[in-house]
Amino acid sequence: MGFNQFVGPNESDILQMTSAGLYCPAGGFHIDPSKKVHLAVTTHAHSDHARRGMGGYICASSGEPLLRQRVGKQAEIQALEFGQGLRLGGVGITLHPAGHILGSAQVRLELKGRVTVVTGDYNATHAHAAAEPWEPLECDFLVTESTFGLPVYQWPDPALVMDDIHHWWRFNQSRGRTSILPCYPLGKTQRILSSLDPGQGPIGVAGPARAFLPHYRAAGVSLPEVHELDESGMAALKGRGLLLISFSGEEPPALRALRPLSYAAVSGWLQIRSARRGRDVDRGFVLSDHSDWNGILRCIRCSKARRVAVTHGQTEVLARYLRETMGIDSFPLGHYPDNASD
Repeated sequence: MGFNQFVGPNESDILQMTSAGLYCPAGGFHIDPSKKVHLAVTTHAHSDHARRGMGGYICASSGEPLLRQRVGKQAEIQALEFGQGLRLGGVGITLHPAGHILGSAQVRLELKGRVTVVTGDYNATHAHAAAEPWEPLECDFLVTESTFGLPVYQWPDPALVMDDIHHWWRFNQSRGRTSILPCYPLGKTQRILSSLDPGQGPIGVAGPARAFLPHYRAAGVSLPEVHELDESGMAALKGRGLLLISFSGEEPPALRALRPLSYAAVSGWLQIRSARRGRDVDRGFVLSDHSDWNGILRCIRCSKARRVAVTHGQTEVLARYLRETMGIDSFPLGHYPDNASD
C-alpha cells in the first residue's frame, strides 16, 4: 500500500498518510480514499470524497441514498446513525454532523483513550435547512479542512444573500428575463432551493441535480415543486422563472428558448472582488457550504485539540496562524483529495 508518512511526529498516531489518503492501521480502513481500498469511511457523497470501486463503505444513514447515487446501487454500504458506535479492530468510530450537505459527517476515532476527529468538509459558520447542523466535538488531535482558510473569507448572513437572490429574480421578471443560476448539483442546489419562495414565480432545476432531489425530500427537507426543461416547463419559466442548472460545458440548447436570460453566480470564492470580475455573469452572490475563516477557528477552539493537521486549501497559512497566534501544535497535511464544491 505504500505508507509514506505518519500524520504528525509520533508513530503512535492513529492515522497514517498513504498514497490513497488517510489510513487507520488499527482499524483497517481509509477515510475518503482517492484510490480503491478494502474499506472506506466516507464523510459525504461529493465526488472528491466518495469514489466508486471500494470494497465497502461506511457512511452516515442520511447520506446513504446520496452515496449510492454516487458509487452505485450495488455497493456494500454500512450506514450509521449519527452518534451510533462501531468498533473496527481496537478503534471506536462514531459519525457526527458536519453541516456541509445532507448526511455529511465528521469522523470521531477513539483508540486507547485518545480521540481523533477528521472533519471532512464542514460548515461551522451558518446552519441551513438542507444539512444537519455542524456538531462541535472535543478531541486530542483534529484534522481540519481549510478550503477558505484566510481571514478575507467571512460569509455574510445567508438570509440576506437569499434576499438579494430574490431581488435579482424580481428585477429580471420586471424586464421579462429568465433568471439562470448555475449551482453545484449536490448540496448547493438543494440548499438554495430550500430557501426560495415559490410564491414569487416558477422554479426549475435542470441537470444532474434533479437525481438528488428525491433523497432530500425523503429525508424531510422541504423543497418546492420544480419544473423540468420540457415544453410545459419552459413555457412556465420563460420571462418569469428562476432556473437552477448544473451543466458543465456549453449552454444547453433548451435555454435558447428561454431568452432573454440573466445569469448569476453563487460561490464562496466570490468574496474576492477579482473572482467576481472573472465571471461572465450579471450578479454574484457569496454563499458557501464550507466554513469561512471564523467557522474554521470556531471548530478548532471547540475541539480543544492540542494538535491540528490542516488539509485542503490554505494549509500553510492556517497552520502557521494556529502555531503563532493560538499556540497550537499545527502542521499542513500531505496528499489529500481536492475539493470539488464551494
